[in-house]
Amino acid sequence: MKFRGKQLGAFICLSAFMFARPALAETPIYRLVLENHVFSPSKLRIPPNTKVKIIIENKDETAEEFDSFDLNRERVIFAQREASIFIGPLPIGRYEFFGEYHPNSARGYVIVEEESL
Repeated sequence: MKFRGKQLGAFICLSAFMFARPALAETPIYRLVLENHVFSPSKLRIPPNTKVKIIIENKDETAEEFDSFDLNRERVIFAQREASIFIGPLPIGRYEFFGEYHPNSARGYVIVEEESL
């Protein structure tokens, strides 16, 4: 099969899109809810060596900043909004996160562990 100019470019773009889509679809999604300056669940369990997406929903009337030195992430979540972050792949362990504006109440952990059967 021979391609010319624009046809080759279109073929390459389409091929790249077709191969990239399955990888995006397989990213596990986890949810955290921030309400009354508390993260729920406070312990988020994820599998090891897997990139995951975390969607954080802020139900409070004020903004909060998701912060984690362990995960090297920070993200402001505005009042009544959602934000997402990607973490991993991570080895087995425990990774602390907190709300920078309410660090005494908005606390939690990402626990990376093998699934128990």
